[in-house]
Amino acid sequence: MIQRVQSIYLFLAILCLGATCTGLEFFRFVQSSNAFSFNVFGIEAIIDGSTTEIYKSIPIYLSVIGMCLFMFMTLMSYKDIKRQLKWARSLTFLYFIIVVASMVYFYVGGKVFFKGEFTTELGLGYTLLVAGLPFCFLAQLGIKKDKKLLDSLNRLR
Repeated sequence: MIQRVQSIYLFLAILCLGATCTGLEFFRFVQSSNAFSFNVFGIEAIIDGSTTEIYKSIPIYLSVIGMCLFMFMTLMSYKDIKRQLKWARSLTFLYFIIVVASMVYFYVGGKVFFKGEFTTELGLGYTLLVAGLPFCFLAQLGIKKDKKLLDSLNRLR
């Protein structure tokens, strides 16, 4: 299992996505002394630079943990290559949907909180979220290559 390159890619994707569960900030909307920070636990309001309170509790960490478990199940289904390929394709698609949804919220979300001028800042959590997508895609390509190799060996028998 560990000698296959897709295992390493899936493990790196699990690490990237799992690191966001520590509360790393995805992005922040800032206007003068007020700011709204978005992470896996929800949206935090930062007023006057010091006080922090949960503005809106959105349990995104449940979907992040679910995706990590789905990646782990895909990693551990190496004995059934067809199922692993099917799960890897759906995993890459779901991960892509999550990344696109976070991009849309990044560009549109600040208008929900502020009227007028505001700035947006990206955080380390967003970088890790986006960094896991190529690892999922590369794992899918590795699984496809293994399936092709096994099918060619079966033809020779």
